[in-house]
This record gives sequence, structure tokens and C-alpha cells, in this order.
Amino acid sequence: MTIPAIRFGRDIPDDRELRLCGDISDGKRAIELGVSRNQNAIAFALAGAKAIAVDPDPAKIAEIRGAATKAEVSVECHQGDLADLGFATSGSVDIVVAAHTLDPVDDLPRLLRQVHRVLKPAAHFVIATTHPVARMFADDGTVAQPYGANRSSFGELYLALDRTNFHLDAIHELNDRRTRAAIAPAVLVLRATKQGV
Repeated sequence: MTIPAIRFGRDIPDDRELRLCGDISDGKRAIELGVSRNQNAIAFALAGAKAIAVDPDPAKIAEIRGAATKAEVSVECHQGDLADLGFATSGSVDIVVAAHTLDPVDDLPRLLRQVHRVLKPAAHFVIATTHPVARMFADDGTVAQPYGANRSSFGELYLALDRTNFHLDAIHELNDRRTRAAIAPAVLVLRATKQGV
């Protein structure tokens, strides 16, 4: 059986190519922070990890439970705010992945502090989001808003990670593979590593 890869969006390279998540087999604890369209918690479980999914939307929790049953794997599900990680003890998680699920978060520093708390030392937090420059453009390629007007700029995201004791050690600015002549990269994928204790 082929184990599905951790995905960071449609039509962009997955973790088999980017290699950001590392080995998640042998019962390592892996959290999908916000259930993405790709349902990465299922890929975690199929790889042998202790998969955990967190999402505020009860429909997404129901979907991931159904997908886990269909895939015949176990996914521990928690419905609640993405920053409510009280179910996990400090330093007990091997990786957290948030694929296009952080945009609605109002208090990013709080979420980052909680992710930092639950991760083991030197563990990774992998984030995929719409590229801040791509957000500037309308579908027809015209500039629709200034950089950083709608959501955080890259600088703001970098500072938020730095202030919560994460070291940004991988940055991928990716284009949708269907669009070769893109004005700006479509997706920003980051790997931040927990520093300190």
C-alpha cells in the first residue's frame, strides 16, 4: 500500500518532494492543526504516527472521523479553537502541520505559544498559507489591494514566529503547477523549529 504524502495544497509539491516533516512513523505524535482539504491527519496515521486533528468546525471533525474509518486508521479528534491544545502535555508532540488553516486565527501569538509548548525540543511546525504577495492580485492579474492589507505580511509572520522562540529554517515560495506564468508565488510553505525548552 502506498502511504499518502503530507500535502500543502493542490497542485504544489508535497512532502515527498519538500521533505519538511521528517520521519513520522513508529508512533510519533503528529497534529494536523485545522483539518485541511488534504486531511493530513489520515496521512499521519497511515504512516504509523499517532495522528491528532484539531478544528473548530464540527463538520470538519465529522469528515475526518469518517475518512479515518474508511481508511481503517485511528485519528484522535478535538473540536475547538486551534490554540486550545490543553489535551497535549508540554513537550509531547513530534510535529504540527497547519495547511491553509491559520488565516482565520485572530490571536496568532497565542496559537504559536501553544504550539511551542506542546512540541518536543527541536521539533517542527510546518505552515502552508497563501503567499502574501499573491493576495495582492485579483484573478485577472490586476492589483486589488496593497501588500499586507488583508492578512499578515511575511515580515509579520516571521516576527511572530521569532517572538515565540521558533527558528525559521525552511522557506518555499511555490507556484501552482498548473500556472507557469504566475505573477507571484501562490503558496508559502515554512518550517519553523522549536528553540529552547
